[in-house]
Amino acid sequence: MPTSVNPVPAGFHTVTPSLTVKRAAEAIEFYKKALGAQELMRMANPDGTIGHAEIKIGDSIIFIADEMPMAGCPQSPQRLGGITGTLYLYVPDVDGAFQRAVAAGGKAMGPVSDMFWGDRHGSFVDPFGHTWSLSTHVRDVSQEELQEGAKKFAAQMAEHAQRKSA
Repeated sequence: MPTSVNPVPAGFHTVTPSLTVKRAAEAIEFYKKALGAQELMRMANPDGTIGHAEIKIGDSIIFIADEMPMAGCPQSPQRLGGITGTLYLYVPDVDGAFQRAVAAGGKAMGPVSDMFWGDRHGSFVDPFGHTWSLSTHVRDVSQEELQEGAKKFAAQMAEHAQRKSA
């Protein structure tokens, strides 16, 4: 009699980020130092690049791979000249985690601050071009507070953009 197999492997969540970087081996070491990542496995290509690796940060697994020249394979943010997403990571102590990430080589995008949605939050760009948002949830907010905060935040961002373009 066949056994039932869980469609989501043990240890994984329904969505698993997969990052393409230049210098994946260096990226793994950075994530260990900056974010406390644990390396779970690594598969090297014949040329020494990493075809697939898995790291664990908190309770989440993230795939890491070097760019590959084959058509249709993902490219790194450096090659593309930008990113299309951000990794949002909840941590118990955002201030300490942010300081470690920047000390390890991440570029701060601004200071850690309390945000209208109830998180203490700071973002950085890692040396491989990916943006990470680190947060600690510090207070619950109602939908009304969230909507009001979003309006104020949007107005502040518009004002900032106007000043910057002037």
